Amino acid sequence: MKDIIRDIGNRVKELRELSDVSCEEIAGKLEITKEEYQLYEQGEKDIPVSILYEIARVLKVDMGLFVSGEETRMHLFHVTRAEKGRPIELREGYEGISLADRFRGKEAETLIVTIKPLDVKPVMNSHTGQEFNYILEGSLKLYLDKHEIILNAGDSIYFDSKYEHTMEPLNNKQAKFLAVII
Repeated sequence: MKDIIRDIGNRVKELRELSDVSCEEIAGKLEITKEEYQLYEQGEKDIPVSILYEIARVLKVDMGLFVSGEETRMHLFHVTRAEKGRPIELREGYEGISLADRFRGKEAETLIVTIKPLDVKPVMNSHTGQEFNYILEGSLKLYLDKHEIILNAGDSIYFDSKYEHTMEPLNNKQAKFLAVII
């Protein structure tokens, strides 16, 4: 897993440099410190998918390029067969499957996310745009700004992702949901 995180960080750094964007500039657009951003590029810190998505927007590249190292090819449609999505490491306790990593120029990121129980509350994050989550399995608590919202299988939520948010599974069991980041 550490190798995957390092590979993604290296790809981010390479594309940032090719785009002639400084660390300071991109950190400012992400509203994080330069030091935190550099930890992502060095592979010392997991890059949350929301941050990776924002980096892709700033650099005007498809997020799939960071994950796979390959240019996206599909521009009319992209089919992901059952159990064939591209696994991506999101952050500790979160595992993701990208459902449209090969589609060029997409305006939303679609993922199946599995959250495993942790002993500590997950770190809050925020990003520009909006997010839609549909709970597929289990129950989870969404922390959104100052709200705590319980979501069960079959529930969905659409929210402004500029507000800090995180999720944790309930009942000491993993939860799975469809995430659409816009």
